[in-house]
Amino acid sequence: MISKSFGLLREIKTSELELIRGWRNRDDVRLNMYGRHEITKPEHHAWWESLKSSKDKKYFIYESMDGNAVAVVYFTQINRKDKNAFWGFYLGDCAAKGVGAFVEYVAVDYAFNVLGLHKLNCEVLAFNIPVLKMHAKFGFENEGVFREQHLYDDSYIDICRLGILKSDWVSCSKMMYKRLCKLIK
Repeated sequence: MISKSFGLLREIKTSELELIRGWRNRDDVRLNMYGRHEITKPEHHAWWESLKSSKDKKYFIYESMDGNAVAVVYFTQINRKDKNAFWGFYLGDCAAKGVGAFVEYVAVDYAFNVLGLHKLNCEVLAFNIPVLKMHAKFGFENEGVFREQHLYDDSYIDICRLGILKSDWVSCSKMMYKRLCKLIK
């Protein structure tokens, strides 16, 4: 369990599997994911079992400052040699407006200060402008666009690749910490 001023990341409990499957299957979450089908219970449990032996993936529950489980945060393609990984998150149905900023702060801080990464990456469907803007506020830089990379329903869409270096986070985290502190006062 990693505690932070703005909430914490903790291990997912087996008893929470159906809760997070429900979050992941929400329409507003599925619309912004590569896989948009509704995930079945057997499929979800197979995914859970595969995580137990994975060396390059970590999934967490984000608990808000009031102790409620409100999001899933994940790190994938963790490369310990090159010290980089990909990350993402999705919110639960009880997440308050604006909680994504707190999730992002805690997750990025975890990536650099616990996982010891040099670089953190993410990919965003190009039409997801709010998430692209939020990542930019946290110091992520657009590193390129994979044109028409993903078949989304019947047409191809662009994928934006973003990245942040630990050195960027060191300077950006102080500013974001101050901004987020103002939101909780």
